[in-house]
Amino acid sequence: MAASDAFDGGTSASRPAPEGWLARAIHRNGAGYMFLAPWLIGFFCLTLGPALVSLYLSFTDFDLLTSPEFIGAQNYVRMVTEDAKFAAAIKVTLVYVALSVPLKLAFALAIAMVLNRGMRALPAYRAIFYLPSLLGTSVAIAVLWRQLFAADGLVNSLLAMVGIEGPSWISNPNYSLYTLVVLSVWQFGSPMIIFLAGLRQIPADMYEAASLDGASPRRQFLRITLPLLSPVIFFNFVIQTIEAFKAFTPAFVISGGSGGPLKSTYLLPMYIYDEAFRRFDMGYASTLAWVLFVIIMVLTLAAFWSSKKWVYYAGDKRS
Repeated sequence: MAASDAFDGGTSASRPAPEGWLARAIHRNGAGYMFLAPWLIGFFCLTLGPALVSLYLSFTDFDLLTSPEFIGAQNYVRMVTEDAKFAAAIKVTLVYVALSVPLKLAFALAIAMVLNRGMRALPAYRAIFYLPSLLGTSVAIAVLWRQLFAADGLVNSLLAMVGIEGPSWISNPNYSLYTLVVLSVWQFGSPMIIFLAGLRQIPADMYEAASLDGASPRRQFLRITLPLLSPVIFFNFVIQTIEAFKAFTPAFVISGGSGGPLKSTYLLPMYIYDEAFRRFDMGYASTLAWVLFVIIMVLTLAAFWSSKKWVYYAGDKRS
């Protein structure tokens, strides 16, 4: 007796099979779909549905108060030919991503290698280092960061103790974006935990054999650690790149919601927010959001394509 028959007391065998592929699929896998229902409802109603609506709105003139008016590709043409703010926001966002992602990964890997040496109280250090990742994107931490890097903040006070007069990091357009980069690097806990797990999977006898052959620590790092850790590096790179493109709260809070000074911290998510909820141009904001999505998708696909050349997996035949 089949499990489904046992479940309903053996009466299903006497019922005729339902017609149609959907009805038959539900008949065979109804219990599985029931358990998947919460995720399916969330995916279709809260992710896929709003995304498709946003795609439609990107081709409309919609101000939240009147019905959307279809205008074709005018929003996209306006973005490319007329919108200087979009070009400026893209430039700031790309600089932020190009600086924050490599620095965060390098810092996280360095800390992970230190923790991998078998030091005492490792769980305590791991928890302490992971804590900024839990708090880093919160409004409270962004406010704290604003106070630290203010003209009379803690950073300048420490510099003054050694005779250095620090600038106003936040109000100076030459430094303001770098305070956001430093805040992003400070949130190194999540990639550090993943790096540490990857380092634990590298066999210790490989390092012992390399030491017996006279390989220096630098050569061991380049020839053993980096190649064997490349899948983890690739995973962290993709995830952190996506997160960097989505950065909003730190820039919004530290700049007081203006993206200043002189739009030096005006990331693309902030521009999307301004168009949607300050100027109520939801159609154009949807256009910007889809362009951001396409940029992230193209860079992610490029990363996957390049991974064939520098990411090594177990059993890889490449020399």
